[in-house]
Amino acid sequence: MAIPAAAKKCPICSKPAVEAFKPFCSKRCADVDLNRWLTGGYVIPARDDEPMSENDNSIPSYDQDDEF
Repeated sequence: MAIPAAAKKCPICSKPAVEAFKPFCSKRCADVDLNRWLTGGYVIPARDDEPMSENDNSIPSYDQDDEF
């Protein structure tokens, strides 16, 4: 059973969410969230110390043919 939008809280200000701006309570809170995404306020943590597997082909190896 789904919870009505009004029962959920806005992730920005914790006021009840409004169906028109779901999951937010207003356009302002939706814009605040968008601004956080666009300015890098939300990031996915990554670890640089993780070793690459030998089967990882996402970064091509250097080849002498690559010289310009």
